[in-house]
Amino acid sequence: MTRPAGSRLPGFYNLRRGERLRRVARLVKLTEEEQNLIRTRALSNEIADQLIENVIGVYGLPLGIVTNLQLNGRDYLVPMVVEETSVVAAASSAAQLVRAHGSITARAEPPLMTGQIQILDCPDRGRAEAALAASKDRLLELANAQDETLLELGGGARDLVPRWVETGQGTMLVVHLHVDVRDAMGANAVNTMAEALGPLVADLTGGVQGCRIISNLSDRRLVRARMEVELEALGKAGFDGQEVGRRIVAAYAWAEADPYRAATHNKGIMNAVDAILLATGNDWRAVEAGVHAFASRDGRYRSLSRFSMEGDRLVGELELPMALGTVGGLTRLHPKVRILLKVIGAESAGELAEVTAATGLLQNFSALRSLVTEGIQRGHMSLHARNLAILAGARGAQISEVADRMVQEDRVRYRRAQEILETLNGE
Repeated sequence: MTRPAGSRLPGFYNLRRGERLRRVARLVKLTEEEQNLIRTRALSNEIADQLIENVIGVYGLPLGIVTNLQLNGRDYLVPMVVEETSVVAAASSAAQLVRAHGSITARAEPPLMTGQIQILDCPDRGRAEAALAASKDRLLELANAQDETLLELGGGARDLVPRWVETGQGTMLVVHLHVDVRDAMGANAVNTMAEALGPLVADLTGGVQGCRIISNLSDRRLVRARMEVELEALGKAGFDGQEVGRRIVAAYAWAEADPYRAATHNKGIMNAVDAILLATGNDWRAVEAGVHAFASRDGRYRSLSRFSMEGDRLVGELELPMALGTVGGLTRLHPKVRILLKVIGAESAGELAEVTAATGLLQNFSALRSLVTEGIQRGHMSLHARNLAILAGARGAQISEVADRMVQEDRVRYRRAQEILETLNGE
């Protein structure tokens, strides 16, 4: 996998769109054909017809590049597909600050996913557990027989664990099948194994098989990111770095204690995570579900990240369940996904998870730094002003002129954009 020659691209946002693509293409050695595929606005109708049912067309979202990321000592360019203003800019800005005044690292655990086999009406707990223990090797062998390719790649079923779950319909036996899925997200492999084991598990335990399905709470497939940045580099909007650091820690403490704040705090992390997952063809809905379940694992919804001050540095940490894939699914069918995985240069699903978690932590840090100083709206409104200018009919140089004047006046409104544009056209 080709790695970018560097991710520090000063003035990248000032370049025209075509030049930005050419800069990225030179760094990751994209062919002319690959560049043309990125320039195209949409997925073809033919491929769309293969992906879902009742296709009537395709739908496009902006594709941007996060620059400046240096993770684990390596440079990365990170593609994001996202419609929300300021997400790409915030992540790039935070990456630049940490690159210059600190560091960021990440580590992914082995890719273990969990399949669940539900058994109803199990007559005897002790006998059921004994039967499963005695037949574990046989069950794992049957599971691995379902996917010889996965086994050849070094993956496969690793363990079988019985659990008893109290529900409103009585006690149920839920058997967890842990599978190393290598560089796949793993849903197809795990679901196939769970379905194959269902009848035998029911027979061994004397119960009735129910659902057999993967769990999206992939808490055996965690990724952890950690950033450090010098406090003196955090000064902003008239606040010195020590005060900014103290306020960021206080903002984290609020999110840790208050689910109402934690929901928005964690959403800021997922702004980056989901955008990367969309760009790389991963199941962002599965990751979202697992992440929020993980945030509630002790019965209370909490912050996914942690911030503290250690000596002269602000330290941020993030831990997420992250079931990503670099093979299978859209990576085979969507031409842009293959190219964008090449842009990142991740050699495994674990490395992709590390990049994703690190960018999520940087996004969170950037949002908190703005929130505790100038407020979150200033950056949002500057970019929102450009959107309103375009909506009002501004084109070319007029867009910046209309947007800048609205921001200076602190009147970022559609009607004001129209008035300014009318004046410019009159002149």
